[in-house]
Amino acid sequence: MNDVTAAAQHRFTVNLSILFGELPLLERPAAAAAAGFTAAELWWPFGEDHAPGNAELDALAGAFEAAGVQLTGLNFVDDLTRGARGTLSVPAESERFRENIPVATALAERLGAGALNALYGNRVPEADPAEQDALALENLTLAARAAHSVGAVLLVETLNKAESPDYPLVTAAAAVDVVDKVNAATGLGNAKFLCDLYHLARNGEDPAAVIDAYADRIGHVQIADTPGRNEPGTGELDFEDLFARLTAAGYRGRIGLEYRPAGGVSAESFDWLPRELRAAR
Repeated sequence: MNDVTAAAQHRFTVNLSILFGELPLLERPAAAAAAGFTAAELWWPFGEDHAPGNAELDALAGAFEAAGVQLTGLNFVDDLTRGARGTLSVPAESERFRENIPVATALAERLGAGALNALYGNRVPEADPAEQDALALENLTLAARAAHSVGAVLLVETLNKAESPDYPLVTAAAAVDVVDKVNAATGLGNAKFLCDLYHLARNGEDPAAVIDAYADRIGHVQIADTPGRNEPGTGELDFEDLFARLTAAGYRGRIGLEYRPAGGVSAESFDWLPRELRAAR
């Protein structure tokens, strides 16, 4: 199976928080459409503002609607702009997360996004880890129920320790354990593992083995090559094999392109993916 054939078994979505980052946010959906994509995902797009006003929400939604691009995934407030990795397990930020739940959920529903990603949050010195984990389960339960109300899944993500040293979920097993606890708490079954092949590889895990072990828990896949976090073909990962494994494992969800263009120009970083495979199918 060659790369094109392996990729042809999947549907792709482009992460507009990292790709087309050379453009203002509201211009990125149109740029993605010009490159052939009809689906996109976002980290939380409003910085530290967990409850933006209607004008900002309408402007973002309008940019997607005008471009004919569907939003497929959205982070809850993540505070990435100030070096955090989510807010839901951090006692001082918990209220902001809870206030963000209806805002993010409503935006996801408006634009048809079927997935909401809840970054777990860093360990903080003023809180006991067990306290943070208990708070995380409370907040993830609230988020899962809200996601379910709009027909979406809740995603829990592994990051890599080199880039996120204070983030506690740095193995697939740790994230899947949280997923299982949330599903047990809600009984809804809509909490899923966000399988980011780049983060797994940077952590020293075998992405192929993770796919084989946790295929039934995977709700979304994101990709970048390693170690540079650039497009496929620039690093060490065998995407032909990984795409084929996802197909064999029964994964039918989208694959998010969450990489930095090696040459600095996003529109020039898609040669590995034929144009006819970029649009939603």
